[in-house]
Amino acid sequence: MKKALIIINVSKEESMTLAQKIARYLEKKGIEHDFLSFDGFVDNTDFKGYDFVVSLGGDGTVLYAARNASKYGLPVFPVNLGEFGFIASVQPEEWEKELKSFLDGKSSFEKRTMLKVDVIRDGKKIYSSLSLNDAVISTQRGVSTVMLSVKRNNLPLCNLKADGLIIATPTGSTAYSTAAGGPIVSPDLEAFVLTPLNSFSLSSRPVVLSPDSKLEVTVEKSRAKDLYFTVDGQEPFQIKVGDIITVILNKKKAKLVACSTEKFYNALRSKLNWSGVPHA
Repeated sequence: MKKALIIINVSKEESMTLAQKIARYLEKKGIEHDFLSFDGFVDNTDFKGYDFVVSLGGDGTVLYAARNASKYGLPVFPVNLGEFGFIASVQPEEWEKELKSFLDGKSSFEKRTMLKVDVIRDGKKIYSSLSLNDAVISTQRGVSTVMLSVKRNNLPLCNLKADGLIIATPTGSTAYSTAAGGPIVSPDLEAFVLTPLNSFSLSSRPVVLSPDSKLEVTVEKSRAKDLYFTVDGQEPFQIKVGDIITVILNKKKAKLVACSTEKFYNALRSKLNWSGVPHA
């Protein structure tokens, strides 16, 4: 390990202080570093030239880091300075112990499935991105219904009249998708979830799709204006009638340091209260 990128969430006061501590620790180890400020809605950055990434913030900071790091197979060391910490599982008080373990080659990794999403307009690709959490089709204000036709592996799957559509990874299944009634999927599975938002049909239920699925979502004509396709809640891209959104599982996975399935289930129990009866 020769060079690290330290991502600082500027909305977290303790992020800068901790970044300086980690920087000094890396310097003692002979590891160079750069700082990158993250405000929640910054453009994707080229992480080429780094050996690993340190994420200082909440789960949103990890999502940003993972989208960019996975292109080069870089591990992300996620320190949780946020509220939930479903993905950012390294607690602030244990960063030095966990970072030493990582640099010594003794730390556990977890590989997380990511989506590869493209927007096709008039036969040309006009937008492409990766997603660790989810990709959402909706109106800007969320008060108008959209019309969408969905194919899986070139075969018709459904026609939706709904407030929108969430396509989530197992990691993202505990986020917006769950709030919309979708299932919780273990993060070690290769799959993704299709969750309609307030569908006009009672039969339009969430579906868990196999890893070989290729989705094609066509935006049909409706009264809805200002349609957006948003990746990980951070990358809004305006779409229009006739656009085709394609979604597959990305070949490369996100590599998260010091994360485990056990930590996921502990967070599920303690943070989402998925524990049965009160005080279970």
